Amino acid sequence: MLKVQNINKSFGKKEILKNISFHCNIGEFIGIFGRNGSGKSSLLKIIHGTLKSNTGEIEINSEILTRKKIILSKLIAYLPQDTFLPGNIKVRNIIPLFFPDGDYQDKIFYAKGVSHIANKKIGTLSLGQLRYLEILLIGHLEHPYMMLDEPFSMIEPLYIEIIKEFLISLKSEKGLIITDHYYKDVLEVTDRNFVIKNGEQLWVKDKIDLEGFGYLKSN
Repeated sequence: MLKVQNINKSFGKKEILKNISFHCNIGEFIGIFGRNGSGKSSLLKIIHGTLKSNTGEIEINSEILTRKKIILSKLIAYLPQDTFLPGNIKVRNIIPLFFPDGDYQDKIFYAKGVSHIANKKIGTLSLGQLRYLEILLIGHLEHPYMMLDEPFSMIEPLYIEIIKEFLISLKSEKGLIITDHYYKDVLEVTDRNFVIKNGEQLWVKDKIDLEGFGYLKSN
């Protein structure tokens, strides 16, 4: 189990996260909503160990992890908003850099739609193709937990559906934390969700709760 306990974070005098706590089991998908600047990405970076919180702890299987240990432990894979792949390398050549083992390479080479982009350079891919490739790479790592920061935003509807299908296929072996403004797509794949509003954590069940907490405009 991944436990996030009493996370507080301030930038100067602005407190953006106040006592954020939740847990995520293998086979469980957690969604995080919030307006731009609400602290969603900062929370993911804190969980990943790349940003220091003011207070709070990250725990996996009852062991409290330091920031350095989180990064080195290969327990939590993280997809940031910005791409991490070099644009001048072909898709077929980037895959072996992540997975020397042929069996893992085949899982990606033969994944849905990859054959159509295998000979393209990373920099020529559409945003949907790029995000799908990144999520395939992240999803096939051995890390038991993965975090995705806006995997659906601004990408083609076809790839949103392909990505959701792939994520659901991982559910028996991964725990997932996902944040995105495309709330309908997040709600379709998640088990539990919360909104960050004024630094506070507010648990939600559906669109009605998102409206009630002011994240969405009420009809």
